[in-house]
Amino acid sequence: MAEEEIKETAAAAEAPAAAAEDVKVKKGKKRIDIQGIACVNATFNNTIVSITDARGNVVAWGSPGNSGFKGSRKSTPFAAQLAAETAAHKAFDLGMRKVDVRVKGAGGGRESAVRALKNAGLEVLSIRDVTGIPHNGCRPKKKRRV
Repeated sequence: MAEEEIKETAAAAEAPAAAAEDVKVKKGKKRIDIQGIACVNATFNNTIVSITDARGNVVAWGSPGNSGFKGSRKSTPFAAQLAAETAAHKAFDLGMRKVDVRVKGAGGGRESAVRALKNAGLEVLSIRDVTGIPHNGCRPKKKRRV
């Protein structure tokens, strides 16, 4: 009799677990606004492209390191182009069609990243340079003597 009670309680404990396994929740594709902001951060060593919605939440991003480039090849315009294409395709698949571009920095991938965003199917509404200008803040890096 005691064994029967133990088996019944064990079977009852397994039933909710089995029911939980049967229920599968599919993660739906997140829909976003049609218009967003593409931020291109072009440093001398890398170029990072982030595409956000109008409220500033990151929807898609891309970087040369994520696209397979390592070391000094990350700073090339071609690497920036691939990074921008990666981010643009992700955003396009989620439903974004128009972007305002904000470019920051003086790296080599500035123009190629903006061009890649346009060629990937996103309509570029405006391009704005938001590079920070110091009002005699930190001491700048030394000039290169090549």
